[in-house]
Amino acid sequence: MDISSEMIHALLPLFLMTTLGASAAVVGVIEGIGEATASIVKLFSGWVSDRIGSRKWLMTSGYALAAATKPIFAFAATPHQVLFARFADRLGKGIRVAPRDALVADVTPAVVRGEAYGLRQALDTVGAMVGPLTAIVLMLAFAGDMRTVFRWAIVPAIASVLVAAFAVREPPRMKTPTEVRAPIRLAAIRDAGAAYWTVVAIGAVFTMARFSEAFLLLRGQDVGLAPSYAPTVMVVMNLTFALTSTPAGAWSDRYDRRRILAFSLGPLLLADATLALWSSVFGVVVGVALWGIHMGMSQGLLAALVADTVPERQRATAFGVFNFITGVVLFFASFLAGTLWEVFGPAATFLTGGGFALLGLAGLLMVLRKPRRD
Repeated sequence: MDISSEMIHALLPLFLMTTLGASAAVVGVIEGIGEATASIVKLFSGWVSDRIGSRKWLMTSGYALAAATKPIFAFAATPHQVLFARFADRLGKGIRVAPRDALVADVTPAVVRGEAYGLRQALDTVGAMVGPLTAIVLMLAFAGDMRTVFRWAIVPAIASVLVAAFAVREPPRMKTPTEVRAPIRLAAIRDAGAAYWTVVAIGAVFTMARFSEAFLLLRGQDVGLAPSYAPTVMVVMNLTFALTSTPAGAWSDRYDRRRILAFSLGPLLLADATLALWSSVFGVVVGVALWGIHMGMSQGLLAALVADTVPERQRATAFGVFNFITGVVLFFASFLAGTLWEVFGPAATFLTGGGFALLGLAGLLMVLRKPRRD
């Protein structure tokens, strides 16, 4: 499914602007709604899975919904149709992620569980790189016809649904529904400590600084990267993301996570400056590579800090609230990025992102004054 989704998403911003005539602000709204939807729905899908006592069919329905949206992208005639397809696609992702990850634990012996999740993440990264590479090949083969690429993306999407429906086996013990608490309990949110809410605030500022990756693709087009090679941007970003994330996570297990998170803003600031001021294809490649390094140094650490700052009994709620808030913030971040792009140009978008990165750094420096145990 990642191959299918990335074949489309690596071209979608260009398709919206060059084929359908959408503005950068509209691209920001569509991307913001899509990604925010996935973040928010994840909050509830795990609870539903526990409540009905099943992982497989909820997970499969999420894959099926996402697969059903692929033809809409191929035949869309207006930005509104793309918005509907993007919303439904991300809704499918939000539905499937929590039960899928829970099912990995259900079917895996505890002694190899870490390896199993590592494999799942590795395949996720492979899909994120193979999808854009496939899009490049198809764009070259079909003379830059993006609709044809979108139609080919239907094939791996259908394959993912067939695998989920017919190859996945769910343990019988999951068939019995259980009484589970709601995914958000007001008492748990109210009782969360200052350390947790500090992490939430930092995560929100980071989200404002990073907005949607669609603007990386648009920057590539803006400096003259041919549409057939535009997906290269996502290949480069995902490659540096993948190469950085595991070492950064291991480093954070030995040292203060907060300091490493602060260090991660260095590559982001350099990325923003490069993307804003270096108007060439090579400059964009350097900028997105730095962006990927920042993502690899920060994504896992923010999740680890959430787990560090709340008791085990509150972690599900804590992650749910964190995803909910950052998902909502992502919508506003992408809308702001698109509006700035439309009114003032690409440099304003990335320089504003750099301003939010500096704000996040200032907040982290204040936090670092406190002892680690607090």
